[in-house]
Amino acid sequence: MSNEQFTKGEALYLQIKDILIDRIQNGSWKANELIPTEQELIKEFGVSRTTIRQAITVLVQNGLLEKKQGRGTVVKPQQLVGNLGQLKGFAEEVMERGSVPRSKLIRAEFKTNLYHEREMLQVPEDAPILLIERIRFSDDTPVALERSCWPEEIGQLLMKHDLNEAKYYEILENDQIYLNRANERIAAMNATIDEADLLAIRPGEALLEMTRLSYGLNDHPMEYTRTKYRSDQYHYHIELKR
Repeated sequence: MSNEQFTKGEALYLQIKDILIDRIQNGSWKANELIPTEQELIKEFGVSRTTIRQAITVLVQNGLLEKKQGRGTVVKPQQLVGNLGQLKGFAEEVMERGSVPRSKLIRAEFKTNLYHEREMLQVPEDAPILLIERIRFSDDTPVALERSCWPEEIGQLLMKHDLNEAKYYEILENDQIYLNRANERIAAMNATIDEADLLAIRPGEALLEMTRLSYGLNDHPMEYTRTKYRSDQYHYHIELKR
């Protein structure tokens, strides 16, 4: 690309910045991958080193790129955004961002000694509850630890599927089971050694814990889930009106 192909009247570094943003958003440059070197970009665009550095600096300041000492500049993974007031699953949020959701199953088993969960789900005493624990990924980045509990009837349905890939809400809706509403509680905490190991972070780093109790159309509890998110990978969006 030569200078003749740029629009006159607008700074070159801003035009190059927009081109680089397009490459990030359309997936040409993927999260955690090195971008071309300054010299390669200078040759491609036919501009000065200063112009390339200005464009990259803007993208670093905007949180799209990150400079790694000894490596170069990489595409920074973008945070997932949870919208309070919308009942969505993790996979839906990831796909809306243009990424690929993935899971790694830690365990799935029916248990009868989950006393707090039994109370929350309002199931009879000694009734088995399905406990599923998974690591949730956005592309190849571990984002969250998910611990979900389900009444036996729904649990039996979920266990028919590959829980490494299962999208719970999609499975339920395909079986004509619909969630109506949910209550959520959000808290901050620090990662334990085990949690940090699973999420590829350092022990003590901040986590955002979301506890969700979901209800069906009959207003009976159907899902009790605690999800711990990496704070560098997830944040909530709240719109306030007055």
